[in-house]
Amino acid sequence: MTTLITRVKSKLFIHATKKSMHALDGAYASLLRGRSNDFEDLRKYEHGDEVRDIDWRATARLGTLLVKRTRAIRAHTVLFVVDTGRAMGALAGDERSKRELAVLAVGALGMLTLRHDDFSVVFGDAARVRRLPPKRSEGALEHALRAIDGAIRDADAASARERLLDFVARTIARRMIVVVVTDEAPVTAETERLLRRLRTQHDLVWLTLRDADPIRSRAGRDGRRDVDSGWRVPDFLHGDPAIATELAAERAAADARRAEVLTALEISHAELASQDDAVPALLRMLSRRAHVGA
Repeated sequence: MTTLITRVKSKLFIHATKKSMHALDGAYASLLRGRSNDFEDLRKYEHGDEVRDIDWRATARLGTLLVKRTRAIRAHTVLFVVDTGRAMGALAGDERSKRELAVLAVGALGMLTLRHDDFSVVFGDAARVRRLPPKRSEGALEHALRAIDGAIRDADAASARERLLDFVARTIARRMIVVVVTDEAPVTAETERLLRRLRTQHDLVWLTLRDADPIRSRAGRDGRRDVDSGWRVPDFLHGDPAIATELAAERAAADARRAEVLTALEISHAELASQDDAVPALLRMLSRRAHVGA
């Protein structure tokens, strides 16, 4: 049986052929918004490396561009806060389950984290919130991914993002890097209040998993159904340009509101729409963090 970590690694390997794997491997410093000055080693320059990391003396001596690597600062646990309510069992933008996209997102950043430090996971829904203790091994990450996967598969209760955020605010005092994995549910005043509170305690990262369009470009046998209510989208709505335009405007407004709040609070964020684009999107976010922390 293929493990979840194996599936995550296969996605990372695909992007490694595009010379981006080294960026993910070296991005832990970006995740922590800082690096130590302790020299570790030299390696050949690759596309995407920071110019400031080039060792010009070694480059001149050996005649090839070399990048100086330093040891990452090991000061924080990375805490993944994952919504595992019913809404996460719906389809993502690539018409595949958001559950699979959530596992990929946590798995990719989890692989990055355990190379340098430990991680922990908080996950749950409106009925229950659970926390896995800090660990640092691939076995522990596999266990965490299976817990997330199983919780979403078996979810009977609605999603409760604010309950998860409140749990973290009340129970976790030690400063951590908190990576919130959730969907496109609107950012409410309560969400913003909790984020402001958490922002004073932790370094926050927000990953939005994009939903599939609620209506298709044309009618078909496999219509849409709301995972919470079970309501089926009527066939006559699919392919209606007026409905599509209205829904696109609502989504754009919700996106703008979310981006406004997260940017104002200086919370790093990314939107993941598909499994194929998830790793590049995470790399772009980590790159932005590196420049902000420079």
